[in-house]
Amino acid sequence: MSRITQAPATGAGRQSDCSVRLVDADRVEAVKSRMPAESDVADLAVIFTLLSDPGRVRILIALLEGEMCVCDLAATTGLSESAVSHALRLLRGPRVVAVRRAGRMAYYSLADAHVRMLLDLGLTHVGHTGQERLKIVGNH
Repeated sequence: MSRITQAPATGAGRQSDCSVRLVDADRVEAVKSRMPAESDVADLAVIFTLLSDPGRVRILIALLEGEMCVCDLAATTGLSESAVSHALRLLRGPRVVAVRRAGRMAYYSLADAHVRMLLDLGLTHVGHTGQERLKIVGNH
């Protein structure tokens, strides 16, 4: 059975939504024990920061189709070759993309299946929330 304790006050002069704030201490401890290491949280935040740029996301979506060189990525995404090269350099650091060299050419691909799954899930979510948004707008 969970142990419920009263939480500390929310601050001088601030009102809470509840007249008495309660914390389920057992639940809090159970969740805290499953939290990832701080370094893993920081690494994940870096990846999400990289995904916050539409140009980098377009590059990654293009790479869902397989490896491509900088020239092809620039033509596909509408970005300059310089912008693509810069984005790829940023994406290589945290192992979001990988590079394969063939002579003087460099071919980029998604680093692994986890990156593919992250993009696939994100695109599915965006499509789902976009459909929900259209339903809501259509009903008004």
